Amino acid sequence: QVQLVESGGGLVQPGGSLRLSCAASGNIFSIRAMGWYRQAPGSQRELVASIMRDGSVNYVDSVKGRFTISRDNAKNTVYLQMNSLKPEDTAVYYCHVEYRATVLAGIRDYWGQGTQVTVSS
Repeated sequence: QVQLVESGGGLVQPGGSLRLSCAASGNIFSIRAMGWYRQAPGSQRELVASIMRDGSVNYVDSVKGRFTISRDNAKNTVYLQMNSLKPEDTAVYYCHVEYRATVLAGIRDYWGQGTQVTVSS
């Protein structure tokens, strides 16, 4: 059993900042990748940013230069610092992890429950 606890969403004015956090716990041996996806009403879920265990990162083009993803491997926690927020960033943001339950187990993935981010004046 894996638990993902997300926090940090909310309402912010355009140009403002928010920081999302996601802490993973439970039956986890190691986490290969951690990431944030988002889904706006009427749209498909899209990858916002991801970070591998070695620190390599990937961003969707629309957030490059504004969002920064980071992780604390010791705490199994991933962060998403969101600056210069725009109304089009409004969505439910979901934490996602790829992990192994044991040293010999295959890679599994797990989703958080989602946290609402609303950018509006």
